[in-house]
Amino acid sequence: MNATWDLIHTERAALADDLAGLDDEQWHQQSLSTAWTVEEVVAHLTAGASTGFWAWIRSIVGARFKPDLHNQRRLEERLGATPAETLEQFRQTIDSTVSPTGTLPAWLGEVVIHGEDIRVPLGLRRAYSDEVLVTLLDFFESSNFTVPSKARARGLTLVATDVHHWVGTGPEVRGTALDLILALAGRPVPAERFTGSGAYDFDARGHEPSQRR
Repeated sequence: MNATWDLIHTERAALADDLAGLDDEQWHQQSLSTAWTVEEVVAHLTAGASTGFWAWIRSIVGARFKPDLHNQRRLEERLGATPAETLEQFRQTIDSTVSPTGTLPAWLGEVVIHGEDIRVPLGLRRAYSDEVLVTLLDFFESSNFTVPSKARARGLTLVATDVHHWVGTGPEVRGTALDLILALAGRPVPAERFTGSGAYDFDARGHEPSQRR
C-alpha cells in the first residue's frame, strides 16, 4: 500500500511541475477527456485527493447517484480564482493519502490517465516508470472499477512491448504499455499503434462516449 501511495505522490508531483509553465491559453485548452478544460481536470484531481469515503457517500447521495453531477460539483469547489490558484490547491494534495476507497491502483490510474488528458493535447510527454505501467496494465485488465476496461480486454492477450509484460489470454494485441492503458480507459489511441491478431477486435470495441471523464 505504501509503495502505491509513493507512486501516486510521484505522479502528482511530476504533473504539478509540468503545469507550472503553462500560459493562460494552455490552461483553457480542451483536455483529452473532452468534458473538461486543462484547469478543470486539475481541479477534478484536487477534489479526488481531498474526498474521503464518507464525504464521497454524502456527495454521491446528494447528486442523486449521478457520478457526472457529483464530479462537476466537487470540481467547481476546487477551481481557483486563477489557474495559479487552482495549481496551488493541487500542489497541496500531492502527498495526500485521502481517497474515496482503498483501491489504490485506481487512484494511481486517476492521476496517470487524467495526466495524459492534459499532456496529450499540450504536446507534453511523461516517461512513466515500468512499475507504474505494469501496475496499471494489470489493474485495468482485471477490473471494471470506474471504466469498463476489463470488458475491453476480455478474450485478448495485451502485450506491452516496451516493458516486456503481458496480461490476459487470447489473440495478441501488441503496443506500448501507455497506449494499451489509455485505450482500456476509453481514450482515443490511433489504431495503427496496435499490432497482432487481436488488434482489430481491440479497436472495434470502441471508446467511451465523447464526454469522457
